[in-house]
Amino acid sequence: MTDVVDKEKRSQMMAAIKGKNTKPEMSLRTELHRLGFRYRLHSKLMIGQPDLVFPRFRAAVFVHGCFWHRHPKCRHATTPKTRESFWFNKFQSNINRDGVVRKRLLAEGWRIAVVWECALRRKGSAQIAASQLAKWLESDVPELEIGDT
Repeated sequence: MTDVVDKEKRSQMMAAIKGKNTKPEMSLRTELHRLGFRYRLHSKLMIGQPDLVFPRFRAAVFVHGCFWHRHPKCRHATTPKTRESFWFNKFQSNINRDGVVRKRLLAEGWRIAVVWECALRRKGSAQIAASQLAKWLESDVPELEIGDT
């Protein structure tokens, strides 16, 4: 099946996809701030530039898009039918990079949380995710994953 838009339009559409300050990230940040948590954003000093860094808790939080980071068993992690080898390689490199970042941060003594986009889609879901993150930040648990499946 051919693309329904021309190559230039598709390029514009793909270029408009943000990597920082996305809607899911902003909603989670708002709720965490409301709960009194303060954090650093996209620290360039850390591998992977986590979306949120809580130095006080030695914790890093990533807000992952289900499509781009391939959330397992998620209905939003669809695969395009065209250029399948391109997409497979793209997704595999994202997964591999996420794994390397996770291992390095854990080795450096950081705690890691991943909040999947699907866990922030419904009304009020950012409050639930922020509450779960707040409990995790206060604990000693090294890793947390929040997402609908």
